[in-house]
Amino acid sequence: MADIRPFRAYRPKEGLEDKIAALPYDVYNRQEATEEVKREPKSFLGIDRAETGFPTEVDTYADCVYQRAKELLWGRIAGGDFVQDEDVCYYLYEQVMDGRSQTGIVACASIDDYCSGVIKKHENTRSDKEADRIRHVDTCDAQTGPIFLAYRENEQLKQIRQDWKKDHAPVYDFTSPDGIIHRVWVIDCAEKTQTIKRCFEHIESIYIADGHHRCASAVKVGLKRREQAGTYDGTEEFNYFLSVLFPDEELMIMDYNRVVKDLNGYSKEAFLEKVQDIFFVDKKGPEAVKPEKKGQVSMYLDGVWYLLNAKEAFKSSDPVEGLDVSLLQKHLLCPVLGIEDPKTDKRIDFVGGIRGLKELERRVQTDMTVAFAMYPTSIGELFDVADAGMLMPPKSTWFEPKLRSGLFIHALK
Repeated sequence: MADIRPFRAYRPKEGLEDKIAALPYDVYNRQEATEEVKREPKSFLGIDRAETGFPTEVDTYADCVYQRAKELLWGRIAGGDFVQDEDVCYYLYEQVMDGRSQTGIVACASIDDYCSGVIKKHENTRSDKEADRIRHVDTCDAQTGPIFLAYRENEQLKQIRQDWKKDHAPVYDFTSPDGIIHRVWVIDCAEKTQTIKRCFEHIESIYIADGHHRCASAVKVGLKRREQAGTYDGTEEFNYFLSVLFPDEELMIMDYNRVVKDLNGYSKEAFLEKVQDIFFVDKKGPEAVKPEKKGQVSMYLDGVWYLLNAKEAFKSSDPVEGLDVSLLQKHLLCPVLGIEDPKTDKRIDFVGGIRGLKELERRVQTDMTVAFAMYPTSIGELFDVADAGMLMPPKSTWFEPKLRSGLFIHALK
């Protein structure tokens, strides 16, 4: 059973939500983050990436950066940019992108559920990337970036979401610069709160969709606080982390595509022969073509698009080996193109599906030689991998739209 509890969020004062809401800290480099904070001084990015307030010679991970984040956060709370709800609540957070809506329940998830495997992961994390967010959360005494969680749809939760949205006006309703509509409702009814909590208690598994590093960092801060406290009863805020939980049927995973710098010494003709050992190859021409089903990959090479259909001998029923990204890596990228470790090899790059096939063409025409457009990994495949206790290859999933930081803040005490 999952322990998903309501909390008293700090959230933007009404009228400031569109200025404060910010994309996750890790979608920007330092220069981009600095420019964004200059564009919108109230952007939460100024807190999430507090180095934006220092000259470039100040190290991103200097002690003064984290101290500035804390001072900015609590200073702005004291100054009235944020309000805190009087009673514990759940919240609904709806995002609409290109007419497609997804609505999650904003709540706090248990670090014990993460440690016990009720909350399941499908990616490994790197300690160096965790270290930054551990210091940020620990210094700020708050979690500022929600973890994107998913669960198998529950009919009672679905009805609650639908009815609440129909019967109540949102406290926030705005469109961000990238065209995404954001709406937030406060579920401040004690009866509904208890029902939501009970519903989650009957859900056996919760899945990290996006935010593995933020999640691992939040858990480690909680475990550290437990050790420092000596005694605790499990109800303290540091035992929980900020999350938005979405039902699987509303989520969309986009393709995560690959571009490779060279053909590893092969001529175009010799490389195509190698491809034909693994795939049935259909030459399409200069017009971009997307894969339409699992087992298909589109390839762009020398100004021509090809549709590749994997041969049965290379398919697998294994949760990880059966992924299209695994098939491509194991049978083509590694043995033919020499990409042994896609996490570290500088000859390969990854392009999120949000950028479209034109971006793949552009990369091949500028700094790469061949591009592979993937059929998106499904949410069911993600669940299967996590349920098996296995891990996906790097860059297997691209979720859109991204959750905004600053709309909900979870204080640790």
